[in-house]
Amino acid sequence: MAELTGYLAPDGFLPELQQEFGNDVIECHGRLVLARGPARAAAWVANVWHDPVHMPIQSIGDAAKKLRAVQRNWALYSFTHHRRAALIADKLPKVSAKPLAFGTPAPAAPLGSWTLIAPDRMLAAAACSNPFPNGDVRFVEDRTAPSRAYLKLWELFTLLGQRPSPSERCIDLGASPGGWSWVLQRLGARVISVDKAPLDPGLSGVEYRSESAFALDPHAIGPIDWLFSDVVCYPKRLLTLVQRWLAAGTVRRFVCTVKFQGATDFDAMQAFAAIPGSRLLHLHHNKHELTWVRLAD
Repeated sequence: MAELTGYLAPDGFLPELQQEFGNDVIECHGRLVLARGPARAAAWVANVWHDPVHMPIQSIGDAAKKLRAVQRNWALYSFTHHRRAALIADKLPKVSAKPLAFGTPAPAAPLGSWTLIAPDRMLAAAACSNPFPNGDVRFVEDRTAPSRAYLKLWELFTLLGQRPSPSERCIDLGASPGGWSWVLQRLGARVISVDKAPLDPGLSGVEYRSESAFALDPHAIGPIDWLFSDVVCYPKRLLTLVQRWLAAGTVRRFVCTVKFQGATDFDAMQAFAAIPGSRLLHLHHNKHELTWVRLAD
């Protein structure tokens, strides 16, 4: 059989993932899309299943035995035959799903994924792209943050294994009420927060500029280690803003939320993906939006 890869769509975004792969889609099992060929870059994906295999099973015990023979840690993606799948999962070693304290590295142990596609057949992949079950990362939350947007940065930094270092210079465009600036300030970064709207009164230790992110002159700001933007705007307007900062050559790393208002703008997606050294991904804490990252210096 030709090489296949499984792609688990984020909840609610199966059509977007199917459109990304077009005629390469072989079959779908709930949110799990099987496509021809080795793993390739995709934006609307919560987890990639590498080399998934079909496993015939004779019983609940047989299913658990076959999975344990491959490795210890497995995460169930259940879309049908839920009761039978749950009984199989009960016979497998437990995988911790308790919330992660930010700053704790992502789990390093191999984590496979499996699903029951018929009472007598499983689909399983021993290796996956995301270290969290079905890509669902949850944190011990901090209620002192100005907004819940901070969870997107926590997730991204955890998955990347990179984050701003103390004293690095960061700019947060469209910062109000300050959820992302709050994260950066707590990491020890030097933060410039830009927004016409005010920041949360409890946020301190940042340089606030009451200006439009779109009118800002990159050369007037000077060298920046990280540019962040969670601003609400149409994707093509954000693309214009990013291109201006790229042309200035003053920013080392970019993290921007591409927010879709109405239909998903695939043309804008492709334009962001075409920027050298960058990638698009859908975080567990994203809604109808993608996170665009460019870490190349």
